[in-house]
Amino acid sequence: MAEIKRDVLETFQNPFPNRDYEIETVCPEFTSMCPKTGQPDFGTLTITCIPDQKCYELKSLKLYLQQYRNHGAFYENVTNAILDDLVAVTKPRWMKIVAEFTPRGGIHTTVTVEHRAGE
Repeated sequence: MAEIKRDVLETFQNPFPNRDYEIETVCPEFTSMCPKTGQPDFGTLTITCIPDQKCYELKSLKLYLQQYRNHGAFYENVTNAILDDLVAVTKPRWMKIVAEFTPRGGIHTTVTVEHRAGE
């Protein structure tokens, strides 16, 4: 299993740090790997945040997420790890990730995780 490196994520200064506003990024081609079967898991990630001083750069986000293609982890682990890494590098006021995975065996799974600054 490949190790995920958060240092791939780049940031830039929030151009409006005195204002609350939402950024929504949709990643419709997310791929990870089932740790039990080694089969690919496909899903759509929706990342919504209210930035503070930093925003994540989109190309670096793409490169970061591509690391999961060869990484075996359950849906819950993947979603929480992505949130932890994005929070660590951007320190947002609020962030939420909704991971909607493609049905497997007739079962559709959605994992939602959230972060609030100060909690």
